[in-house]
Amino acid sequence: MNLHQFRFVREAVRQNYNLTEAAKALATSQPGVSKAIIELEDELGVDIFRRHGKRVRSLTEPGRAILISVEKILQEIDNIKRVGKEYTEQDQGKLVIAAVQAHIRYTLPPIVTEFKKKFPRVLLSILPGTPSQVAEMVESEQADLGLIAEAVTGHQELNLLPSLPWHYVALLPSHHPLTANERLTLAELANYPLIIYDTAGAGHTKLVQTFALQSLTPEILLRAIDADTIKTYVELGLGVGIMPNITLDTPLNGTLRALPLEHVFGNHLTHIVLKQGTYLRRYMNALIELLSPSLNRKEIEQTLHEGYAIDAP
Repeated sequence: MNLHQFRFVREAVRQNYNLTEAAKALATSQPGVSKAIIELEDELGVDIFRRHGKRVRSLTEPGRAILISVEKILQEIDNIKRVGKEYTEQDQGKLVIAAVQAHIRYTLPPIVTEFKKKFPRVLLSILPGTPSQVAEMVESEQADLGLIAEAVTGHQELNLLPSLPWHYVALLPSHHPLTANERLTLAELANYPLIIYDTAGAGHTKLVQTFALQSLTPEILLRAIDADTIKTYVELGLGVGIMPNITLDTPLNGTLRALPLEHVFGNHLTHIVLKQGTYLRRYMNALIELLSPSLNRKEIEQTLHEGYAIDAP
């Protein structure tokens, strides 16, 4: 068996079992891919794929187990290449970050600015997505790391590292009756139309569930995708804004006021998403340290290779 066979198996699965597309992706011929896979199956004594005629349809049970090993082997091969490349190119390379929109807009600008000062020769790309899309991009290696505002489940090959803390605030017109109460309750908030961030963006499913636990069903006037929209609707007196404190990146004018809601919705953590076994290039580790100053390289590598998440502080 050889690495070419492993790559053909992995790419066949990635291309939804279309060997022609797999061959195109790997710049080779379809007959060559098919032959190599059959030779690997003959050597192993099991079928990796189920077939209908000459067409590959799906993985067999042993095929699924083989794919897991193939993925690990090829990832370690990539890591070996990265080690060599890092020692020859200490301060250059490519780094792809996937993140939810709130963090792209508010968290990353100062982090990226500082990072680019330290590593000006690193080509940095940022991809937007929902929390689940960010996780999928990291898992499929379209991105080196992800940044989300809540934990995700169902991705066994990923680990989460704790990053920057955040909490919700209530945004109100300065003359609003609720501004007389510095410690708002869920019941008080539920009396007014609410303007919140899009549920796909920053953990707001749990926000709505918190109301439901107290048998409250507030009117959700708008699920906005940015803080400026929330501010506009609040200024017009159309409702109470509930938003992460990180989105208040500029001082409020005299017409608006923000009240803390940690006592209602608790404190939250941003999470850095990494694939298990990822090799930490020097500049990648530097970015993680900017996002989570409390972590060191040893803790991060322990998480990646032992398969558990560091407990949030």
